[in-house]
Amino acid sequence: MDEEYVESVLDVVETIPPGSVMTYGDVAEAVWRVLRRGGPRQVGAVLRETGGAVPWWRVVNAQGSPPAHHLTRALGLLRDEGCPLTPDGSRVLLRSARVPVDAPGV
Repeated sequence: MDEEYVESVLDVVETIPPGSVMTYGDVAEAVWRVLRRGGPRQVGAVLRETGGAVPWWRVVNAQGSPPAHHLTRALGLLRDEGCPLTPDGSRVLLRSARVPVDAPGV
């Protein structure tokens, strides 16, 4: 992946407000609007390889689950931010927490 793509993904993730989320697909769509390339898997790869300095826990899959290998930590961070979770606390309530791709600043 090139630096321009990586920076674009990280810039979008930085815009996600505390207590809110975007899906990998949402981030990919926001980047696509600017660079016309990439997809959800590439977003995941960027976050896996270089996403430590941005709020990576605010990016979830289409079912509202954070990455399985960081599930407990991510859900704890989301809970601390006041992000709406399912009653059992295992996933994000996307209808309540999702930031639209066309939101200002995204």
